[in-house]
Amino acid sequence: MNHVIGKLPSLNGLKAFEVSARHLNFRLAAEELGVTQGAVAQQVRGLEAELGVTLFERRPRTLALTGEGRSYIADIRRAFELIAQATRDLKPQPVKLTISTTPTFASKWLIPRLPDFTTRHPGLDLHILATDRVSNFQVDGVDLAVRYGRPPFGPGLAAEILFEQEIIAVCSPSLLVDRTLPKTSREFANYTLLHDAHNFWHEFIERHLGQSDGAAFKSISFSHTSHAIEAAIAGQGVVLANRGFVARDMAEGRLIQILDGSLRGPSDFYLVWPRHRKSSARETVVAWMCDEAARM
Repeated sequence: MNHVIGKLPSLNGLKAFEVSARHLNFRLAAEELGVTQGAVAQQVRGLEAELGVTLFERRPRTLALTGEGRSYIADIRRAFELIAQATRDLKPQPVKLTISTTPTFASKWLIPRLPDFTTRHPGLDLHILATDRVSNFQVDGVDLAVRYGRPPFGPGLAAEILFEQEIIAVCSPSLLVDRTLPKTSREFANYTLLHDAHNFWHEFIERHLGQSDGAAFKSISFSHTSHAIEAAIAGQGVVLANRGFVARDMAEGRLIQILDGSLRGPSDFYLVWPRHRKSSARETVVAWMCDEAARM
């Protein structure tokens, strides 16, 4: 069945009418539309002539809608909104995916790599939920989580390892001015140890310096590993950190590995998601993150 649309009035005239009705002023309407005041007034007069009604009362410094104008503008605005909504619906909407991570993982690993992701996948919007609390996939609306631990992570959850925990000691190169890398615990005692909540220093010192008494060293403690890393970059001491979190800072000369050797952490970093939820967007993000981790 063919639907015949009745003759429509001038769309330019309708737009001039709608903008003028909002401002109640031809000059301000002209500024919004980017045309002259005379052009707006002429378009409105042409619309009134076409409709056979007066839409505005012309006053010295302003306009006032007539009864017909007030009635007409309500319907015209609804019509314009319908057109705007139809246009928005026609355009493809970006797919959104929420990733839950720890603050340190977000700031030191994920965020520096996001420009590459957004360039490759402009139609996918990521929401980063950075928290030390273990997020709930249902309650928090999380699609993918980065978990530090060991599988299994819970019933109905799939997991894929992202990278292992390899802990190394790093500091700012500025701390090594006129110094060589320390080889003994006596030489290392000149440095301040930067602790985080994991506090692997005791085991690291015992394994790589042959000394069990970590209390002999000066220390500063932080609640987040990212803060301890930033303190190390600022030259405040030596931090133990996952190699993946400091690889970029080392490559760009902000940090240097001060002691040879590393420590295998008790847990590793995994990508975790609800097994029953199928999502091509999540598969894209998982593949990209695993590819980035493999390059480290």
